[in-house]
Amino acid sequence: CSCPAAAPGWPPVARPRRDPGKRHRGTPRSGPGGHREATPGGRRGAAPVLAALLGLGVVLAYGERRRRTAQAARATPAPQLPRYTRAEVAQHRTPKDRVWVTYGTDVFDVTEFVELHPGGPDKILLAAGGALEPFWALYAVHSQPHVLELLRDYKVGELSPEDAAAPPPGDTADPFAGDPPRHPALRVNSLKPFNAEPPPELLTQSFLTPNELFFTRNHLPVPAVEPGSYRLRVEGPGGRALSLSLSELRQRFPKHEVTATLQCAGNRRSEMSRVRPVKGLSWDIGAISTARWGGARLRDVLLAAGVRDNTGDGEWHVCFEGLDVDASGTPYGASIPLKRALSAEAEVLLAYEMNGRELPRDHGFPVRVVVPGVVGARSVKWLRSVAVSPSESPSHWQQNDYKGFCPSVDWDSVDFGAAPAIQELPVQSAITEPRPGAAVPAGELTVKGYAWSGGGREVVRVSGAKGGEGKMGWGEREWREMGWGKGDGGKWE
Repeated sequence: CSCPAAAPGWPPVARPRRDPGKRHRGTPRSGPGGHREATPGGRRGAAPVLAALLGLGVVLAYGERRRRTAQAARATPAPQLPRYTRAEVAQHRTPKDRVWVTYGTDVFDVTEFVELHPGGPDKILLAAGGALEPFWALYAVHSQPHVLELLRDYKVGELSPEDAAAPPPGDTADPFAGDPPRHPALRVNSLKPFNAEPPPELLTQSFLTPNELFFTRNHLPVPAVEPGSYRLRVEGPGGRALSLSLSELRQRFPKHEVTATLQCAGNRRSEMSRVRPVKGLSWDIGAISTARWGGARLRDVLLAAGVRDNTGDGEWHVCFEGLDVDASGTPYGASIPLKRALSAEAEVLLAYEMNGRELPRDHGFPVRVVVPGVVGARSVKWLRSVAVSPSESPSHWQQNDYKGFCPSVDWDSVDFGAAPAIQELPVQSAITEPRPGAAVPAGELTVKGYAWSGGGREVVRVSGAKGGEGKMGWGEREWREMGWGKGDGGKWE
């Protein structure tokens, strides 16, 4: 699970409206799900395009732009755009020949956006000369109104009537069709990929969150893994490596259990949006759950692969890759410091059990990483490889996501390389019952909630205030503890 915890703000930027009947070369543009504008000299410009794909930062304030666009459209008749066949579009596959794509029946020239694509030029070039739909099906963010509006700036024509009537070639099957069924009580924030949380009132019904109600944070389609053929590759320094089947992982290494809470970095983002609009999945307070995890200690597996406590000079890292991949075959990845991975106190697991049962598919079957006290983005699911490296994971989700910046940083000044990847998170707490705005009877009131602190640090007290009537506090002796995991926190009433 993961999602951005904090990101820079940006000022609204005005820009001239392009004539959709002309192909512009070297003009600042925004792109299909892109992030920045550029000039011929390579200067980075306005933010809306950058915000569209990363899932980070403030919301795209495009209302004023839409108003001005609508006024311009009423004042100026829309030009007649040329029509192209799919064969003609297919001739534009490289920057030299211009990069064209189609969406629906429209044709777009996205050449100037290729180098600005946050996932790298190779990703956007997969769709060059063809339809965007098979690739956008992997990322639901592309279907949001502001992304589609920005794409319209690139429109250069329309498909011929014959090609417009025919479905686009290629495999347009839904990549999420094989996802597992989910519990109907989950509150869905995104269907494709699937992201959902339990209702707050169910979150504190028990200390351990039932597997069916454990919050789900997926970035890509859920892979279908055959346990009999599953292999986990573990690479140590100097070329030494292990290849472990699921049964070997279970039998060769002692089973260890740890009760740990995982939290999405975007937990409570909906509350942040009430203070200042931000972009990303609108998580309520339920992007946090607790389970009893069972599996092999990562430390034991790394030692078997030849890793030692004094491996290398300086800061080393353990990089994880999952079996969930995007359209180009690039997997989800993340990393943690080697010293945490080797720490017996940190209790990092290669887990194959969750609350005494086999891992559910949504939660990483057959094997996932569990890093107690660390942002959920590092607990990689559907684990396929573990590698010790002198560098952090090169994954987009380690290098260009899950980083925090101060409010003065905007998309014109942000430098992702200057900020460390989020590992531990600060203290977090929320009231699950009663919910905001709920009518409650007069007299004594039972209040429930959770409190959590990253890195194994203990929560020492919970305090609250009764609005408008002075403060009331709950000392640690006055609350009824429902359970604690890994010293991080717990649920209370």
